[in-house]
Amino acid sequence: MGLTELWPFVVAAIFGYCLGSIPFGVVFTRLAGLGDIRSVGSGNIGATNVLRTGNKGLAAATLLGDALKATVAVLVAARWGEGAALAAAFGAFIGHLFPVWLNFKGGKGVATFLGCLIALNIWVALFFAAVWLAVAYFSKYSSLAALMASALAAPALLIADQPAAATLFAVLTIILWARHRDNIMRLMTGQESRIGRKG
Repeated sequence: MGLTELWPFVVAAIFGYCLGSIPFGVVFTRLAGLGDIRSVGSGNIGATNVLRTGNKGLAAATLLGDALKATVAVLVAARWGEGAALAAAFGAFIGHLFPVWLNFKGGKGVATFLGCLIALNIWVALFFAAVWLAVAYFSKYSSLAALMASALAAPALLIADQPAAATLFAVLTIILWARHRDNIMRLMTGQESRIGRKG
């Protein structure tokens, strides 16, 4: 593949990274006068930690922002084909995890993972959301819900006859699980915080 064929993928990945690196949790909590979300609870910038402030509306806004920034990136890049869309998805996910604005210390990527799915296959995205909600409802653990839902995303995309997307999401799932390694240890020892718990 020459440079001419490669540039759309590079541009799409950079574009995805730029959108993905917008830290909505940090922005929204500061605008709401709640200080730096990184000093609350787990220190994560995602919706689950924002919920620990007790502001459900702010948590919902963070979830929406973190998901839709990826959706927009993928949909825009999709004009140049599936490869560019997948490159944008990867860029958006990595941007959320390692945002340049926060010294490359970002979130864990669950909402952004979902946002990529929304753009690539709405039915798989709905399946992901259903699994997340079911596991979260019965276990009260956001991290466990994310781990279970993400593990089923790549197989679901394979069933939907999207092998390239399935391959990408297999990689994203490995990264997402790696980002949750501390949560996994706490789940195993019974020390993981439950959904809605403050502090």
